[in-house]
Amino acid sequence: MLSTQMSEQEEHLAKSASDPQLNLPSRKPSPESPKGSAARKWIVLLVIIAIVGAAVWKIRQNGKEQDSVQMIMAAQADRPTPVQVSAVLQKTMPIYLTALGTVTAYNTVTIKSRVDGQLMLVPVNEGQTVRQGQVLAEIDPKPYQAALEQAQGQLVKDQASAVNARAQAARYGALLQAGVVSKESEQAQVSTAGQAEGSIAADQAAIQAAKVNLGYTKILSPINGVVGLRQVDPGNIVHANDATGLLVVTQLQPISVIFTLPEDQLPEVLKRTRGGSKLPVEAFDRAASKHLASGSLLTVDNQIDTTTGTVKAKAVFNNQDGALFPNQFVNIRLILQEKQNAIVIPAAALQTGSQGNFVYLLKQGQPPAELVEKRKDTDMPPLPQLAENQSNYYVQAQTVNVELTEGAQVILYGGVKPGDQIVVDGQEKLKNGSKVFPRTAPVKTNADGTTAEVNAVSESAGRPS
Repeated sequence: MLSTQMSEQEEHLAKSASDPQLNLPSRKPSPESPKGSAARKWIVLLVIIAIVGAAVWKIRQNGKEQDSVQMIMAAQADRPTPVQVSAVLQKTMPIYLTALGTVTAYNTVTIKSRVDGQLMLVPVNEGQTVRQGQVLAEIDPKPYQAALEQAQGQLVKDQASAVNARAQAARYGALLQAGVVSKESEQAQVSTAGQAEGSIAADQAAIQAAKVNLGYTKILSPINGVVGLRQVDPGNIVHANDATGLLVVTQLQPISVIFTLPEDQLPEVLKRTRGGSKLPVEAFDRAASKHLASGSLLTVDNQIDTTTGTVKAKAVFNNQDGALFPNQFVNIRLILQEKQNAIVIPAAALQTGSQGNFVYLLKQGQPPAELVEKRKDTDMPPLPQLAENQSNYYVQAQTVNVELTEGAQVILYGGVKPGDQIVVDGQEKLKNGSKVFPRTAPVKTNADGTTAEVNAVSESAGRPS
């Protein structure tokens, strides 16, 4: 019942809405209220204010970060730089010429047999050091011993014949005086006696030759030296005319080095050698870092090689320790003179700038005001005083005059004095007036036996000028 009534009401309402003649009130959209529009404007304004505030906050944060970076960079720039320092030396400095050389044996002997025969024994080992007169090889001596005995037997026979011939000649001489024999017969007997004497002399020479050949069966070393690799083994037949020898003996003490010099340097060398000077020569390894031996210049060749414009020179070394070996490549320093009281610094300490050559001179204390750069940002807060920034040393660029460069060392004639401490490592981070933490440069020995660096200043002691 109830559902039927509700359906009728709904149908009546639908018809009323569709019938235009029914005078029912119609719904029209109302204009927006002023309160809603004002609320929306305030929301937009608040969003804009929030965005502007966030942008301002971000800008300030970036400014603070930039200030922090600048403070860190300034602190890094103000931090002392670790460097290595060394003292300026005053010492005798050699002035030398450099050249490339090859070690050669002072004497080289190829041992050959002087007689034919079977090689019986080689009593020396390969690589053994031998003395002059030491037996190197033995050839079968029996054939030469037999030849000697045969020559000695022939001598005895000819001596007996000579005695009889001399007696016959004496008898014929007496008979000639008595007129029994003719002069011709007497002269024939004298001639026979002379021939017998000649046979004796020939026999003696044959004996001597046999002794010589017998002596050649023992081959002796003609020099002091070292035996090389054996070329012929015992048991082989050797001949005097063999092309290859039995072994090679080289003399290594003393030993020589052949090197070349440019012809432009020859007059200076000849001037000193002809004046009676014995020029020292130093030999170094392939890297020119290790000193091998010390010797002297022996001679200079008598002509210049026109193809290279160089002249050969020969130096001699005692080589007692065996540091030099034949055909070894070496670097040679021919010392022309010794410069006394030279001011010497390591080549690593020398710098070049717009004002010329200079070194960083280590000073004690705080850098003078004229060397310290003023900070541009005066509003920046002061840097914290870190313990690592408390250095009592700084560097000053000091102009120097270079006289000569010899290898890893430089000779100066002005700018510094002996005992001054100079920077030898870490210069790339320095400028005039920079604070530094000095460390002692490692002490090392040069190839010529001299000390390149010495003990420098320590942080607790030492007062460099």
